[in-house]
Amino acid sequence: MRILRWADFLVALALLALAIGLTGVASAQHAPNTNPAYQQLRALLPGPPTVFVENVVLKRDVAVFTFIQGDFAFFGEVNGKVTGAVFLGRGHLHLTPPTSMERHSLQILTKKPEFDEDFHQVVLRFTDDTAAELHRDAQRASAEVHDGSASRAALEFRTLQREHLHENIDLRLLQDVLSPSPGGFFLAAIKGSSNPNILLEIDPHGAPIVAPEEVRLGIWNDWGWSWPAAFHLDSEYSTHLASSREENATVTVDHEDLDTSVEKGGFLSGVATVHLHAQVDGVVVIPLTLFPTLRVSKIEGEHGEQLDYVQEKKEDDADFALVLDHPLKKGDTAVVRITYGGKDAVRNVGSNNFDPVARESWFPNGGTGFGGYTTYKMLFHSPKEDQFIATGNKIKDTVDGKIRTTEWDTKMPLPVVGFHLGDFASKEDKTPQGLAVTAYANKDLPDWVHGGYGTTSMLPVELSEGTVAAQVYETYFGKLPFDHLALSQQPACNYGQSWPMLVYLPICGFWDSTIQHNLGLNPADPYWKVVTAHEVAHQWWGHTVGFKSYRDQWMSEGFADASAAIFLQATRKSNGDYKDYWKQLKDQLTQKNTDGFRPIDVGPVTMGLRLSSPKTGWSVYSNLVYPKGAYILHMIRMMMWSTKNGDDDFIAMMHDFTETYRLRVATTEDFKAMVEKHMSAFMNLDGNHRMDWFFDEYVYGTDLPRYHLESQITPDGDKISLHFKLTQSGVPDTFKMLVPIYFEMADGRMILVGRVITQGNQTIEKTVPMAKPTVAVKRIAFDSMHDLLALDN
Repeated sequence: MRILRWADFLVALALLALAIGLTGVASAQHAPNTNPAYQQLRALLPGPPTVFVENVVLKRDVAVFTFIQGDFAFFGEVNGKVTGAVFLGRGHLHLTPPTSMERHSLQILTKKPEFDEDFHQVVLRFTDDTAAELHRDAQRASAEVHDGSASRAALEFRTLQREHLHENIDLRLLQDVLSPSPGGFFLAAIKGSSNPNILLEIDPHGAPIVAPEEVRLGIWNDWGWSWPAAFHLDSEYSTHLASSREENATVTVDHEDLDTSVEKGGFLSGVATVHLHAQVDGVVVIPLTLFPTLRVSKIEGEHGEQLDYVQEKKEDDADFALVLDHPLKKGDTAVVRITYGGKDAVRNVGSNNFDPVARESWFPNGGTGFGGYTTYKMLFHSPKEDQFIATGNKIKDTVDGKIRTTEWDTKMPLPVVGFHLGDFASKEDKTPQGLAVTAYANKDLPDWVHGGYGTTSMLPVELSEGTVAAQVYETYFGKLPFDHLALSQQPACNYGQSWPMLVYLPICGFWDSTIQHNLGLNPADPYWKVVTAHEVAHQWWGHTVGFKSYRDQWMSEGFADASAAIFLQATRKSNGDYKDYWKQLKDQLTQKNTDGFRPIDVGPVTMGLRLSSPKTGWSVYSNLVYPKGAYILHMIRMMMWSTKNGDDDFIAMMHDFTETYRLRVATTEDFKAMVEKHMSAFMNLDGNHRMDWFFDEYVYGTDLPRYHLESQITPDGDKISLHFKLTQSGVPDTFKMLVPIYFEMADGRMILVGRVITQGNQTIEKTVPMAKPTVAVKRIAFDSMHDLLALDN
């Protein structure tokens, strides 16, 4: 009996220990947003005492705040650091951008090349020495009582930040508050006399949207945000260190293991094992990108310890970040395991047609867009009838009961990874260089399509277009680092997208012109002729050669559009489609939008997404960056073209470019240097073997010349005499160009006669003796192959 009771006691003791252990594990699983320092930051409001200031000047980079007269109330300390203040009174902000293109942007949006604003209220958030500086310059403690005005100002900005900016400023402050290293973050939310919601932000780790640039100026109204100025730190321009290649993030992601399940209804759940590498000392808080509806449930460190994390409501400032239990030094590594899940990141739109909505953020990642290259291993689980197509190489495909599991390995660092799934039919082909191309179409139609408009019958057409496009680009741009490419029909109708080794094609592109017409589309739109070719081109532009900054995205989109034109030229018996395509691109650039702006006038291609605004129109980005970027590459191509060598010199340059920046990011300046390496002698208009003249005009500028050509051919025995009068107008005196002169022959051929160098608003008149052509000249033209982005008077 005693032995039995002792055994019972041991069992009870073991059960009690297990219960205690389980209770300990459960309590260790941290809820989001519970870090004490973060909770303090989230709830902070400014309060007494206040200080009075008069004619205090605060300089932050190129911004100069003059606090003419008023009072400051400061936020309380968090972890020993003051992170904000509110000013109420009279003041003035002056900002002069350090670059001419940014001054042009301000001129367009504010009618002045500099920014000046009187203000009566400023909410400051910072981790630099602003508090100490203001206290030092204060006249005295203030006797003024504002009856909660400072707190109301802070609450008003909090609402703007959470509901309209959708960026978690408290989380950004937390990075510096928990770090043992000094911070350098500064933000000013300004109530101005003419603009009630102005935001100036300086972040040494790169400001949101414009990173790696550190400075941005924003204005908000009911129509949305515009960013009239953004640039690097002024000190980086003076030391010639400003570059869109700049690395200023706190961490990089070296590798990820992703285990992802997608249910029939589209619910996505996953576990991501993320390998992190610290780029600076004192890293504690690590922001990662994750689709807002995907909610994190647990984060574990390398030894299973539970970590704090931040993730607010999906409707507000839902930025996601994890909090390590100790700071990393520069060069240190860490591995974390993140469990998450949610709906709306993937949607089943009917009959196993899945729309992968969160294409860049379906898993937690470094948020570097196409500027960071990472290796991945991925497991995908789905209902057995659904097939996964993903970036990388498929290692396994197995079915266990009702679940299909596929395993993928990228084998190489990639800028982004993604997937598509559905019940597909497929067809395969291969380019002469060995690139395997597979086209996929859903066997059934999404719910929004009514009628017998199946897509599987069009697989041969889509496969042929994709394979031929890849073959053309292999000739012009070189071999891809990938050995296969999937072309997948997606349920979205009017846009495509391209990830490494995976192209999403619009379902409406799989239908013939009759069906497109029945659906209310315009079958004559050149878009349908090039959408596949454009997206395939991104395998070279955006993936093989990446871009880090919004400043350089024009190369990805513009080069893809120019590549599509090369595809049209290579696959059509006549140049009709090719010329119509360039005409459409020119019209996009030069026709005024509903807001009264010609896209080409709004800014240079290097302003990227910032080109669109409530004032200039939200379509400016797509109507400028794509077509003008295409014209830039095309004009360079045509300058390098010769009767003797054709495109050989251009092809050599593009092969060099893709090989040099293979699986790396390239900047606009890198491409300019490549053009200068391969430029011909007659492109050397400045005599310094540089292409500044062209890039200043078309890449960094907004010039659009006009040309007028008068010409006459006079027979002279076995020769002819060509007389022409060429006028260039609508440009500054420094504008230079190589203007080609063509003979359009009676048999349809275009013969390049020569190129004329022009500068400024100039008329050149010449008579040139020439050998008599064997075929009659039908007409003389300066732009027969759309060599120039220009208008014809």
